Amino acid sequence: MSTTTAPAPSKAAAKPTITATMSQWAAGLKFEQLSKDAVYQAKRFLLDSIGCALGGYQQHDVIIALEVLNEIAGAGKATVIGSGRQMDVASAALANALMIRCMDYNDIYWKQDPSHPSDIFPAAIACCERAGSDGRELIVGLVLGHEFEMRLCEAAFPGIRERGWHHATLTAFVSPIVAGRMLHLSPEQIQHTIGIGASARATLGAVTAGKLTMMKNTVDPMATQSGVLAALLAEKGYTGPEHVIDGKEGLVHCFGPEWKLNILTDGLGDSWRITQCGMKAFPTEALTHTPISAVLALVKDNDLKPNDIAKVHIRTTARGADILSDPSKYDPHTKETADHSLPYVIAAAIAERQVTPLQFTQAKIMDPVIRAQLNKIAVAADPEIEKVFPALQRVIVRIHTIDGREYTTQLDYPKGDPRNPLTDQEVEEKFEALAEPVMSREVRRSAMDAIWSLEKQASVTELMKLFKANRAPTAGGH
Repeated sequence: MSTTTAPAPSKAAAKPTITATMSQWAAGLKFEQLSKDAVYQAKRFLLDSIGCALGGYQQHDVIIALEVLNEIAGAGKATVIGSGRQMDVASAALANALMIRCMDYNDIYWKQDPSHPSDIFPAAIACCERAGSDGRELIVGLVLGHEFEMRLCEAAFPGIRERGWHHATLTAFVSPIVAGRMLHLSPEQIQHTIGIGASARATLGAVTAGKLTMMKNTVDPMATQSGVLAALLAEKGYTGPEHVIDGKEGLVHCFGPEWKLNILTDGLGDSWRITQCGMKAFPTEALTHTPISAVLALVKDNDLKPNDIAKVHIRTTARGADILSDPSKYDPHTKETADHSLPYVIAAAIAERQVTPLQFTQAKIMDPVIRAQLNKIAVAADPEIEKVFPALQRVIVRIHTIDGREYTTQLDYPKGDPRNPLTDQEVEEKFEALAEPVMSREVRRSAMDAIWSLEKQASVTELMKLFKANRAPTAGGH
């Protein structure tokens, strides 16, 4: 009697984790796949970011950080903006990202969560230098970082900031992808890179709540640095969890309740998120921009002087009323608190008719004319405004004067929003203003010209040499 053994039930192939899909796409991305507008926007955002970095090079927190890195950083192929020193890629990525971020003046994207995708640029730059890459390859890295950072901002409902976490948590998932792709790692290695970098970092929202410190602008650069370190480890064979987003005790499990993970991978390459990102016209927290724009328009159009104004009523989002207008924001004593204080930036707009880096020196923060305006400003959350956010960053401003006049305006988005972008000339003017204290006119022009022709640059290292200061920065910043 013969017997046969029944075949074992077939098992369906395991569904790939989402980091596998993301890594596979990132590893295969080429310059030729990018749209002309994506390339153009990458150059605009790089020019803006290098300008911010050269402004940041003059700031007190960067001076401290560079002193520490000069002590602990190793030798390497990555160039530090401003100083021109070359050091290891992870340290250079931290230094350059801190310079870009520290003035709160670089790009901004806000859907369910806020983010500053150009904080990741230094990971692309440093790893391109290590790999000996050209400008076309760098553009790929710039676009790639925006793509996944912005998608992660759209994927959580509500955003993780609403749950008490900082958006640097998201950067810890994206900077490894950028660093891994720029080091030409395999899809499997990039997936490990994400697991290494993301599983080790989650950033508390405390850094942007209440009285703010230098850490407010440091946590995202640290997440960028961690992505570079993760890529170096993965390159040598280090492994990390593949389920770090969608598996047990991964991002979704720990940061619930609702995620639309299809947003992370649907339509990759069909369009480019970098073309939808905003650029800051003011060196302040993003939700202050529409109120600043509205108040400046009322003050200038009606020639209102500080002593003319009795009260300023601002109706804004719940976030604007809570995070940006708590009691500590009515008595700022540091740049970090002042640039996240809606009362302070409006007071500066009233007193000085501009909100630039010049309004965030210690002397200006304590200026009696500016401080006299603080208690004139009343901020309230408006449920109707909340309903249209983030599609619109609506604000309604009403100014009452001493002699009984009233001026009101509504604004739905600020200058710098993709619907009202900075012109190329305005981007250059911003670069010039930030770089002028540390760069001569000729050096500034060479740097700008090189960025505008980035796809023709044969060496990222040679490009980075153009961003070395040839004037000594003023200690303590502007």
